[in-house]
Amino acid sequence: MLNSDSRTLTPFSTISPKEGSDQPDPAFQVTLTDDDAMNPYNISLLHKWIIVNVISQGALCVACASSTAAFTEVGLEQEFNVSHEISILSISLYVVGLGMGPLLAGPLSEVYGRNIIYQVSYILFFVFSWPVAFAKQISVFLIFRFVTGLCGAAFLSVAGGSVSDLFTKDKVASPMAFYTIFPFLGPVIGPLLSGFMNQHIYWRWTYYLIIIWSFVMTITLFIFVPETYAPVILRRKAERLRKETGELRYWTEYDAAAKNLGRAILFSLKTPFQLLLTERMALFLNIWTSLMLGILYLAFQAFPIIFMDLHGFSVESTGMSFLGIGIGMVIAWVTQPLWNRRFAKIKERYAGSPPPEVHLDMGKLAGILVAISLFWLAFTSYRQVHWIVPIIASVPFGSGTMLAFNSVFTYLVTAYRPVAASAMASNSAMRSTFAAVFPLFAQPMYMKLGTVGATALLGGLATLMSPLPFIFSRIGGRLRTKSRFAA
Repeated sequence: MLNSDSRTLTPFSTISPKEGSDQPDPAFQVTLTDDDAMNPYNISLLHKWIIVNVISQGALCVACASSTAAFTEVGLEQEFNVSHEISILSISLYVVGLGMGPLLAGPLSEVYGRNIIYQVSYILFFVFSWPVAFAKQISVFLIFRFVTGLCGAAFLSVAGGSVSDLFTKDKVASPMAFYTIFPFLGPVIGPLLSGFMNQHIYWRWTYYLIIIWSFVMTITLFIFVPETYAPVILRRKAERLRKETGELRYWTEYDAAAKNLGRAILFSLKTPFQLLLTERMALFLNIWTSLMLGILYLAFQAFPIIFMDLHGFSVESTGMSFLGIGIGMVIAWVTQPLWNRRFAKIKERYAGSPPPEVHLDMGKLAGILVAISLFWLAFTSYRQVHWIVPIIASVPFGSGTMLAFNSVFTYLVTAYRPVAASAMASNSAMRSTFAAVFPLFAQPMYMKLGTVGATALLGGLATLMSPLPFIFSRIGGRLRTKSRFAA
């Protein structure tokens, strides 16, 4: 058996081998015990944090690559003689790839393991970044922007499953918070780097940087990140025992699933869609986080209107205007120890097993911060208001989005622990779709409604969604009892 925090896995992965005609001998069942060196829980704490850090840096690179395109749009338009609407697709198509990739990468990681998915995806991400950087036609550039997004998407879904593999549910909050900040800090760092580079050097250097960065990440993945998924580890252990002893009767409870990979993969591919269609908690929480990410990507078109058109910023300075959001995210991140202490007190009240809904407490504060920030930003977006004021107004938005994502991610991997990677895949697919679409209508919306009206509209939408964590904190337990997927 696994250690005290026993893992419940996807339904297809637990098909009993006793369904066949031959009854396996229980004496030869291969398991992971509490003191087993192959048990991911028994990896040293230092090594666990190295793994989480490498995975997080991989997610940062992938996420940063999405928004670095924001300030290459002028270069694209001039070199390829295309319209601004076409150049925006450099962001949207990449993000569409990010949204579609987890639907495959997440489920496959539950069949083949996390590590092979990381390695293959990053090798492909590195290889296909070359046609982006050296494209001679806009069609080639856009096609491979989509492909690189598709390849890099594993780090926006599988990584959550890896964190869940390494830490027990009572210790997963801090590493999950550490990982969570990187996919969302990436879109903020992207414009900062891109603004500086496009102000001073050739626009293609933005993509040369991604090639160098992805190469370094590929090497570190191979060196530092082992397999962490229990069913794959068990199958490998059984194969080693058969080879070393010559005894072919060694078996695991996942062998039948391994022999029915076609059915298993099909089941896993359906799971993210089933979660969205049948799980109201997953659906509405995904919509909430999707709205926030959509607004963040919309800012790549809105901030140049606010800071370049109204305040006369340069490209480099406009990239730095995103620091307010980034600072807000970091502020939220450093409050994690406070939330951990609060969680520890709640855990005592529940005799060590609190319901997943306690993780939505961060989301309650997040909804309020985001709504306040957007209205504050809206009503300070005037030329006569000093430029520092709207930047300060964006700080609560960064804090709110960070708390919301951390809250929802931790909730999904604990409430839907049996299908953690698929739950994260469903979230990633929906929020990436929002992030791809929002920049496309940003400029027309801001031109028609003005900076005040357009931003206030977004604030109104955020306000409508803000009660969700309060609602699901009260009714989540009741909904989970009727769920096919929830723990």
